[in-house]
Amino acid sequence: MATSTKGFVPTLLLCLFLGGLGVHRFYVGKIGTGILQLATLGGLGIWVLIDLIMIVVGKFTDSEGLLISAAEPAPAPSSTDVSTDETSTPSAS
Repeated sequence: MATSTKGFVPTLLLCLFLGGLGVHRFYVGKIGTGILQLATLGGLGIWVLIDLIMIVVGKFTDSEGLLISAAEPAPAPSSTDVSTDETSTPSAS
């Protein structure tokens, strides 16, 4: 599965320190649930605890459904990464 461009460490730190305000959910693009967490103070702490566990085990997703994990996201292939075999020469018959 593809990984998000949102950082694991910022998401984790935002959840730890500002989780009751839902800031980590705003960071990953989940605005609606961020507002709900803000209004309920993180579900009285239970919702924040669940989010924290999900972030640590690598199951937390961003608004596009991409995992936020500690592993580096794979770089997208670019058109300049075309490999050519320059050592072969055409044989003369």
